[in-house]
Amino acid sequence: MSATLDHTMMRVEDLEESIEWYQSHFGYEETGRWEADTFTNVFLQAPDAHDAGAALELTYNHDGRSYTFGDAWGHIAVRVRDVYDAYEQLMAEGVEDYRDPDSCGGSYAFVTDPDGHEVELVERDHGAMWSLDHTMIRVEDADEAIGWYARKLDYEMFRRSEHSSFALYFMKPADAPAETMSVELTYNYDGRSYEMGDAWGHMAVRTDDLQAFWDTLVERDAEDYRDPESCDNRYAFTKDCDGHEIEIVSP
Repeated sequence: MSATLDHTMMRVEDLEESIEWYQSHFGYEETGRWEADTFTNVFLQAPDAHDAGAALELTYNHDGRSYTFGDAWGHIAVRVRDVYDAYEQLMAEGVEDYRDPDSCGGSYAFVTDPDGHEVELVERDHGAMWSLDHTMIRVEDADEAIGWYARKLDYEMFRRSEHSSFALYFMKPADAPAETMSVELTYNYDGRSYEMGDAWGHMAVRTDDLQAFWDTLVERDAEDYRDPESCDNRYAFTKDCDGHEIEIVSP
C-alpha cells in the first residue's frame, strides 16, 4: 500500500498575494492549477524538489470569504541549511518577525505567510532548499493517532521527541525517501481538545490505484467520508481519528 504524502492544502484570501509570497521568498514554482466555477486551486513546489517531494496547494474561493484558524492544525515546515541564515534572509526581505531562532533554542524558527499560516524553518542536510519537510497536526490521543496512521496508511514512526508537557511523533511510509514530507503528530499532555477552523484544508496521499486504495481503507475501518464515486473517481477523502481530512489522489 503506497501512501506517500502528496500535498498539504490551505485556504487563502488573496490568491495572487499568496502565490507571490511563496515564489518571492521560497522560490516556489507553480506546478499545477485547477480553475473551477467557484474556486481555484494552485499547486506550488520548491525548485529541484525530489520526485517523492510534496507540494503546497493554495485554495482560493471566489466568494471572498474569510477563514478562521482553529488549533487542530499547526504548521508546515520547510527545509533550510542554516536556520539563522534563512531567517535573516527572510527578515531582510520583509517577512514578519514571528519566532526567531534564539527564541526556539537555535534549532528552528517560524514565520507566517500573508494569511497567517505558520511556516517552520528546520535545518536538514537532505532535500531541496525550502522544500516541504513535514506538516504538523495536533492530536488528542497519541496512541490512537499513531495507531491510525500505522494501521490505515502503513506509516512508521521515524522520529520522536518527548518533553515535560508535550510530545512530537513523526510518521511516514517505511520505505519513503528522506525527501518525502512526513506528518508530525503533536500531543499535549494536558488533555485539551482542538478546533479545526477552516483556514487549513487537508493533507493528501498519492496512490497508483485509487479504488484499490480506498477499498483497503474501508477494510481497515477508515471513515467513509467522500468515496471515489462521489468525487467522479478522481480522488476521495477520509478523516483521521481527530477529524483531519486526508485526501487520496491518483496521478
